[in-house]
Amino acid sequence: MAFLIPLAILSIYFHIQFNLNLKETGKAQLIILAENQRNTIDLFLQERVVNILSLFRRGDLNLSPSSDDMRNYLQSLREMSDAFVDVGFLDETGLQKGYSGPFSFLQGKDYSHEEWFQSVMRRDQNYYISDIYLGFRRKPHFTIAVKQMYSEKLYIIRATLNPDKFHLFLRTIGQGKGAESYLINKEGKYQVVDPDRGQLLGSSAYVPSGKASSGANEISEGGKSEIVAYAWLDEAPWALIVRQPLDVAYATMYSARRVLIMATAVIVLALIVLIIAITDRLLNRAQMMEESRKELRSQLIHASKLVSVGELAGGVAHEINNPLSIISVECGLIKDMLDPRFGLEYSPEKIRAELDHINKAVFRARDITQKLLRVVRKTEPMLTKCNINQLIGDVLDGVKEKEFEVSNIKLVRDLDEKLPELTLDPDQIQQVFLNIINNAGDAINGAGTITIATRHDEDSVRVTITDTGKGMTSEQLTKIFHPFYTTKELGKGTGLGLSISLSIVEAFGGRIEVQSAPGAGSSFTVVLPRKHQTL
Repeated sequence: MAFLIPLAILSIYFHIQFNLNLKETGKAQLIILAENQRNTIDLFLQERVVNILSLFRRGDLNLSPSSDDMRNYLQSLREMSDAFVDVGFLDETGLQKGYSGPFSFLQGKDYSHEEWFQSVMRRDQNYYISDIYLGFRRKPHFTIAVKQMYSEKLYIIRATLNPDKFHLFLRTIGQGKGAESYLINKEGKYQVVDPDRGQLLGSSAYVPSGKASSGANEISEGGKSEIVAYAWLDEAPWALIVRQPLDVAYATMYSARRVLIMATAVIVLALIVLIIAITDRLLNRAQMMEESRKELRSQLIHASKLVSVGELAGGVAHEINNPLSIISVECGLIKDMLDPRFGLEYSPEKIRAELDHINKAVFRARDITQKLLRVVRKTEPMLTKCNINQLIGDVLDGVKEKEFEVSNIKLVRDLDEKLPELTLDPDQIQQVFLNIINNAGDAINGAGTITIATRHDEDSVRVTITDTGKGMTSEQLTKIFHPFYTTKELGKGTGLGLSISLSIVEAFGGRIEVQSAPGAGSSFTVVLPRKHQTL
């Protein structure tokens, strides 16, 4: 039962932390909601500024616009957004030279003493977004003004927007169960607000600090507790306020906590029963699975050998045919020497010389078949001191070297003669080298070079096999060690070679590093630790 004590301690700690983080989590979620809405509102205001600025870019811009010009400007703005109410064209003195909208008496008005006009004139930015104000029309609205230089004179186009339309936009982007959103300025005056919350230019009871761009607080009004999150806009000196009742904000987490407590109790009880009942069975099964895993790994390695032998079949047949041809020719020659019709000299010395040729050919064929048998033979893992250079030589000498020679592929050996011996299974490591070298040969279309280099340092021995083949894409590099994945044509590869090779190398505590690029060839580096991990 002692193993349940850490679980109990962890459960208690987790529940304590859950309670401590409950409020912070609720605040963080509401802050994220406020920041997302803030970003959407900023984007809306930026688009309106761009709409007004585009009027300065019109080819038909008139610095002394007529009534028709102004109507065209307003129509263009309303096509962009129905929040635009009217538009005015002013010079640098603040005189409105052109106007279009429902308040015709604003034509010719002097705005030089208006706060928004003075702000846009002194700002480095070429636009200004005002607070909600009454102005000459005595109705709540806010102004977006954009200034531009023409012929060394400053001109301003200002447009007003309907707060009611802005409120509809705010409700459209609002989200979150029980959440309410509105906008206030730095003085706490409502800029956009639901009528049930307050009136435009009325005062908000909650005004956030201007020190942080966003945040959240827990407040209580009229006996009702709420989480209030805020996010200051970038485009206007306004704060977006998002409010949510505590019982709504924490409802999901309270429910999750109850479920978690019940689930923990059930799990603990189930673990007590389950662990007592199946501990022995799990141990036995684990042992059986480990044995099965080793057997399966052995079978996969052997299967990979058979695949390699299949790929070598053409070269093996060619190599064995050569000594067989020599034997056939020498036998025919001896027969001719013993045939009186040909009158050839057949002294014992001559016959012995021809028999020596036959003997050499027989031993050459035997050497080829023995090397093939060493590759295909299924053996149990056997750790022994190995010379990596010698293992590479055994892989390359004979059949493989001849096969590459016929394919016009040059083999370059750059071997470290002072390479330390490693305790490994030579059969399995040879299989790794053979798989990678076979892949290198398959990657070369036509003439090419395969370079095998060995190096060592204090910690490891590195075997790098580099080819000048077609290379691989970054997408292919992420998949090459997946079982059954192959870049070869259908029927020319199983996709197991590299997967099995990686399994073998990792079993010895090593790794395989790959570098490749399309058209630049590939480089596989087998890194083997000098102090191996046993299988």
